[in-house]
Amino acid sequence: MLFNSFTFMIFLPVVFLLYWFVFKRLRWQNLLILVASYVFYGWWDWRFLFLIIITSLSSFASGLLIERFEGRRTLQRAVSAANIVLNLGILAVFKYFNFFIDSLSSLLGAFGITADWPTMHIILPVGISFYTFQALSYSIDVYAHRIKPTRDVIAFFSFISFFPQLVAGPIERASNLLPQMLKERSFDYAVAVDGLRQMLWGFFKKLIIADGCAEVVNGIWNNLNGSTGLMLFVATLLFTFQIYTDFSGYSDIAIGCAKLFGFRLTTNFRVPYFSRNVREFWRRWHITLNAWFTQYVYFPLGGSRCSRGRVILNTVIVFAFSGLWHGADWTFVLWGLYLALLFIPLIVFKSRRYKDTVAHGHLLPSAREFLSMLVTFLLINFGWVLFRAPDFATFVDFTSRLFSSSLFDYHGLTMKMAGMLLWCAGLLLVEWFQRERQHVLQIDGYRIFAHQASRLTLYALMTFLIFYFAGQVQTFIYFQF
Repeated sequence: MLFNSFTFMIFLPVVFLLYWFVFKRLRWQNLLILVASYVFYGWWDWRFLFLIIITSLSSFASGLLIERFEGRRTLQRAVSAANIVLNLGILAVFKYFNFFIDSLSSLLGAFGITADWPTMHIILPVGISFYTFQALSYSIDVYAHRIKPTRDVIAFFSFISFFPQLVAGPIERASNLLPQMLKERSFDYAVAVDGLRQMLWGFFKKLIIADGCAEVVNGIWNNLNGSTGLMLFVATLLFTFQIYTDFSGYSDIAIGCAKLFGFRLTTNFRVPYFSRNVREFWRRWHITLNAWFTQYVYFPLGGSRCSRGRVILNTVIVFAFSGLWHGADWTFVLWGLYLALLFIPLIVFKSRRYKDTVAHGHLLPSAREFLSMLVTFLLINFGWVLFRAPDFATFVDFTSRLFSSSLFDYHGLTMKMAGMLLWCAGLLLVEWFQRERQHVLQIDGYRIFAHQASRLTLYALMTFLIFYFAGQVQTFIYFQF
């Protein structure tokens, strides 16, 4: 079920009303969440429910067994390893089987060895990477004694399948979301209203900016031969905003939706395009995935508490795996390695780790901050070309056409392109003024919005713009991951 579908517009209020007015006891509320989540997920293909049930059951059982074998570290390690192998095995089969087979065949072919191994026509289950990582974090944390296992099977299954963030995150740690499943929740009007505002902003970003950019970007990528270098540059800019507004739009809808039911999800984006270097960008982009790889891959490898050469190697490994997580194609791996390459100078020269918001307490950034943001944005922007390319040959073709004499050829530019660039510029302007808020529509403190009438007028205008400009319903980009 898509957030941006008529079905969801009926589904959400029905679940909301049942949740607060019918199923008032905690256990019944969790059961409702579980059933609603399975309906939400099974709307695509009910057969995929078996996978999420297996993942949930194995992770739940592993937690109990690890607790039962307390003091017998070998058995605990075996249980934890078995759960990791099972869940990563499911992920590997459904997401990476054909990729590994094709890659191995190509490698052997390079040495003159013919290998004609069969591949399978496997449909990728929506959101499998997200809920698999969420389940793995639970069993690993239980094994590491960071959390205690739960015996409430309904709460646990609801934690794994919580429908607002099930298919595209945020990837929640058990230490954050599971305790919220286990305690009584009461309706908070102010939090619920803020959730609706955040959902409205998420829908605005997705349906107007992301989908509008997608129309232009797809048209240019599908006609590279007929596109000038300047058109390709416009495509890189618009895809940079498409993927941001598409993914952060989903996160805003998910976080806002969770607030309606009394849950606080982890912030997944913090104005990443105002970052002053690539390190800061990855602190602000897909925050929960970055935190997952940091905790469960980077730290076990030694993190930054080792030689500089080993820190660089650890960083390369993490970004390579992060790239592969995004998709079963070498372009994603190369995209991850490209980001690692951008990181290496920051490690070598021990660049500043920015933890504050740019131009904190000031209206405008300094010249140095502006230049740093611009350079970082362009580096990330070029990386998105590799991310978007269907294969490496197309990336090379795109790049060669981009950096050609036609880069200064204005022929082919359309009003649609110019209009979408204006929408993106407006997004940046609004986010700049709201860069220290959780989301743009937290407008408390502005005199113009001091009265409820002015706020309602703004919300009505945004709703009108969504219905007026929204085109054909498009799925979210990160559903494929």
